[in-house]
Amino acid sequence: MNDHAPAAEGALPGKPTGASRTTLSHIMSGNETNLLGTVHGGVIMKLVDDAAGAVAGRHSGGPAVTASMDEMVFLEPVRVGDLVHVKAQVNWTGRSSMEVGVRVLAERWNEAVPATHVGSAYLVFAAVDENGKPRRVPPVLPQSEDDTRRYQEAQIRRTHRLARRRAIMDLRARKLRRPQPESDAG
Repeated sequence: MNDHAPAAEGALPGKPTGASRTTLSHIMSGNETNLLGTVHGGVIMKLVDDAAGAVAGRHSGGPAVTASMDEMVFLEPVRVGDLVHVKAQVNWTGRSSMEVGVRVLAERWNEAVPATHVGSAYLVFAAVDENGKPRRVPPVLPQSEDDTRRYQEAQIRRTHRLARRRAIMDLRARKLRRPQPESDAG
């Protein structure tokens, strides 16, 4: 299910999405709750970052650092006793960066129902060498129609990230060029 062009000379061979996909599971305890008695969003974000980091390191074959979290959506609260499953996979790769998609599910300990989708996130990781400098990553090879859709959606998110960054940098550059008003504190 891969329609990518052949690898350029010197490029790393591609890896299928399934090669680095992982699930991290954790039972939520009382010391992870907020004032409302549900699990802190930050606890869930840490699990998301841990799972995404494992996937990024596995895909890139070495260290990878979190560059950004595009989006973290909380859909339902997570409660004490829930068995949380954090499923992550590489959706897209660039030269040294990777977008990792994460889906968070919670199995309610006291309910005989399927796991509930409680959150989703998209993170960007940069593969780094021993000096912290960017290093090349293998292209990701979508294996299914869902993987191909995720790859295409990741490209859209990347385009939006880059456009947003350019717009902010342009605004800051214009602001620096504009004469600043004199202060009354003389």
